[in-house]
Amino acid sequence: MNNIAGEMPWLSKAWKVVQNGLKEDRLPHALIIAGEHGVGKRAWADAVSELLLCDQPANNAEGLPTACGHCKQCALFQAASHPDVRAYSPEKSKVIKVDQVRALSAFTVASPQVGQRKVAIVDRADQLNINAANALLKTLEEPQPDVSLLLLQESGRPVLPTIRSRCQVLTIPAPGIEQAQDWLSTRIEQMDEADRPSEQTLNKALMLAGNAPRLALEYATGDFIGLRDEAFEQFRQFMKGQVPVTQAARAFKALGLEGALTLFEGWAVDLARLSAGGQAMDSEAAEMLGFLARTNPGWRAHELQDKVNEAREAAVYNANPELEAAQLLIEWKKLMPRRRRNA
Repeated sequence: MNNIAGEMPWLSKAWKVVQNGLKEDRLPHALIIAGEHGVGKRAWADAVSELLLCDQPANNAEGLPTACGHCKQCALFQAASHPDVRAYSPEKSKVIKVDQVRALSAFTVASPQVGQRKVAIVDRADQLNINAANALLKTLEEPQPDVSLLLLQESGRPVLPTIRSRCQVLTIPAPGIEQAQDWLSTRIEQMDEADRPSEQTLNKALMLAGNAPRLALEYATGDFIGLRDEAFEQFRQFMKGQVPVTQAARAFKALGLEGALTLFEGWAVDLARLSAGGQAMDSEAAEMLGFLARTNPGWRAHELQDKVNEAREAAVYNANPELEAAQLLIEWKKLMPRRRRNA
């Protein structure tokens, strides 16, 4: 049986919504699952798909249905060969295109091939281009009784209000530090000892990922942390006027555009937190951001977030990562107090 809530307990509330809906035959035809990158939205959607497709769901100790794990539907799903579940995600253009949504629409109106129900996952609904969003809206307005739509949305990335209004929204929170550490430790223990990152690296990965465990695992086992540290050092030196913008931008280019934008966005959010009397998530950048928070009005943080969103929109058109980073660095530099000239 799928034990997604046991493996990732922060998913349990959203998981029980589906279990209760299935038990009481009142499951909505379309769900938006919102949450930060790396909290397990796709794993949750996969578990829901298996449950909805299962021919012989069993009841757990609370009397709620769970996938049996051994019927024909479960076997097909576990082999990643079930014909009645489809997933649609951004392609090289970083958006979900209208042709993909048309394929989804054709899938939803066709009869199930081997089961009683079909499931379509849109990963991610916040990356639909305008034509694709309008095409999906038509599918949502004419729901099929044997189809469940699961739309995944990253926090802070908007979905059209017309789409949102036709779905039930479930929010998956980031786990607390102890839950995140427990999950991460379990995964690290499964690795070869020689490949295991240090405890210091794990803690830093969790900090940078905002306690999103799956993203932290990616950070801890990849090269993101080293690239981030170099970008932050160049950022710090640029803000002090010690290096030119071109040099600092090259360090952000190494992260790729999305990685660079994630850093800038995180710092802008932290600046807003500090301006409001809160604490920064990025503890290593807290001193610099605290200085900027004390010397600038709070609305400047939101202005920087808007600039990041503009750069993210430009990414659809294959924007130059180095150029976008340079433009954002210049916007940040405007927050530094101007030095007074000697009389």
